[in-house]
Amino acid sequence: MAMAKSKKKPTVPDGPSVESLIHRLARCPREFLDAPKIGKAGKINTAAVVSDLMNDIFGKPPDRQALNAFIQVNPKDANWLNTVLATCWLLSDVWFQEKTELAASALSLLQNELNALAGVVQADALVLEPDRREELARLCLRALGLRPPGETQKTADDRLNALDSVGV
Repeated sequence: MAMAKSKKKPTVPDGPSVESLIHRLARCPREFLDAPKIGKAGKINTAAVVSDLMNDIFGKPPDRQALNAFIQVNPKDANWLNTVLATCWLLSDVWFQEKTELAASALSLLQNELNALAGVVQADALVLEPDRREELARLCLRALGLRPPGETQKTADDRLNALDSVGV
């Protein structure tokens, strides 16, 4: 007699608390919102910040090709680069230290998943406005395959959907 397989969904692991991430974003240094380096203009080298994050926090230095996404840009990408920089600050939280299993998801988040948000929200708002801080924190957790502790996945998804600037 064959045993029926359980159709239980795999549980999503807990990440850091949304509150701690919101608090961290509120303390983001102003320099992370300075003009990103695009060609010869700008101050902040986004590729270097991403490289440092991936190496120092996640323990997985990205290859040169991965960093090209942050180098081969044009002036219209400035807000996206600032969004990436603010997200790098967020992901440099001690909770993520040496979580090598999150490295690929973190890099994908930075390269691909922030574009839509940056298209409708100014990077400054992600640091200055409470709802936008929470949106970015929850977006990051979802992109990394994590769930806020104490919340069901449905609650986490519902809260992110309520804050979603892109879908509005």
